[in-house]
Amino acid sequence: MPRYILAIDQGTTSTRAIVFDSTATPLATAQAEFAQHYPQSGWVEHDPEDIWRDVLATATDAIAASGVSATAIAGIGIANQRETTVVWDRSTGIPIYNAIVWQDRRTADVCAMLNAQGHERQVRSKTGLLIDPYFCATKISWILDHVNGARARAENGELAFGTIDSFLLWRLTGGAVHATDVTNASRSLLYDIHAQRWDDELCRLFRVPAAMLPQVHDNSHVYGMTADGLFDVPIPVAGLVGDQQAALFGQACFDPGMAKSTYGTGCFMLLNTGGRALESDHRLLTTPAYRLNGKMTYALEGSIFIAGAAIKWLRDGIGVITHASDTHDMATRIADNHGVYMVPAHVGLGAPHWDPDARGAIFGLTLGTTQAHLARAALEAVGFQTLDLANAMIADGSAPPDTIRVDGGMAANDWLCQFLADMLLTPVERPVHLETTALGAAFHAGLATGVWADLDALSRTWTARDRFEPAMPGDQRAKLIAGWQDALSRTLTRSRSV
Repeated sequence: MPRYILAIDQGTTSTRAIVFDSTATPLATAQAEFAQHYPQSGWVEHDPEDIWRDVLATATDAIAASGVSATAIAGIGIANQRETTVVWDRSTGIPIYNAIVWQDRRTADVCAMLNAQGHERQVRSKTGLLIDPYFCATKISWILDHVNGARARAENGELAFGTIDSFLLWRLTGGAVHATDVTNASRSLLYDIHAQRWDDELCRLFRVPAAMLPQVHDNSHVYGMTADGLFDVPIPVAGLVGDQQAALFGQACFDPGMAKSTYGTGCFMLLNTGGRALESDHRLLTTPAYRLNGKMTYALEGSIFIAGAAIKWLRDGIGVITHASDTHDMATRIADNHGVYMVPAHVGLGAPHWDPDARGAIFGLTLGTTQAHLARAALEAVGFQTLDLANAMIADGSAPPDTIRVDGGMAANDWLCQFLADMLLTPVERPVHLETTALGAAFHAGLATGVWADLDALSRTWTARDRFEPAMPGDQRAKLIAGWQDALSRTLTRSRSV
């Protein structure tokens, strides 16, 4: 029986493929970065053909490097950047417009109008989400309104919508399967997470023809077989999951009250709430964590748009650092932050503020400010924003988690992990393998294909490599938080307009 899983982690700036064995050990990895497109201020796009090319290349390279034949691959699991929206022609499979990325803010005015009309409560009660450009619905409608003839074609059933997972599934199966999973469907503003179906009222509100929408299945599900010629043999595509829910699953956070925080392009903190869809009073999101055998598990989520992206900006945008890893040593070699705070609202602010018009700012600059202070400010901003999320979760009635399990590229930074523990007053655990997003996708595919029997078998594969305990003096912590709150208040556009 095949005992290996190919996981595809299709992220915002790169695509990664990893072959895992049945002990959840990665055998080989292949990765490729792809171009980001910024046609206008606040717009972010990807070319779906770039993504498809990289998925095939990295998957093929990872299998070859692992020494495992395609016949030994039990299934493929896909984790994907959520909310990024693709519309393609059903007859050709060719996208009619670039993918509009989750960071994109072009529909902010439409969302503001819908909120002003009083639709937020209806939308929130069904979807667990806020009306915001972050999500798919207004992106879909924008494409239909701005590509000649697209709306009529969509209403005639000629066009298909999907998040990246759905687009990749279509391509991998040669156009045979148009489907998605509950976690990705739930990010569209069109899916009722309680009734667990596409909602006709929401489709009418956002002007999205229901004929465009994919079928929705459990996360662990054999969706279809790869088309002939892509690999040496057809392989089942057996797991689909949004990247942040994939990380929660890959961190083995299966019990209510367990939490993880992922630090990639953005930062996403999810708290398992079990079978209860906990409605937030503090502008967090209620979201499916996973659905297995028809049983839904929910999570409370806080989404920060800019985390690692701020480090990338320091490197590529203004040349403060040469490598992302430089930030650790730069933050360590200075005694304090010198009163410098960065509010990384480069594409607006996410939870719990949801201010799409806010823009990034740096406060407290003096002639004594150095590149090290800017690097430290970027790292500290990640900790402060995570604290804001944790405080909102506690205010919503959840108990403080015993530990926070962290992952993603930034979690390799020891200084950041210690700062997180100090800010959250909670131990931070870092697993042996940081690529838990890919592992979560692998877990789902492995459950569907019998590589792992159940959640207990998955839990036994998780091991902490490092644990960071809170150590900062209380007065120092309080001073830092006060400085952050002052900087944040100066950045929020909504607070200034009240």
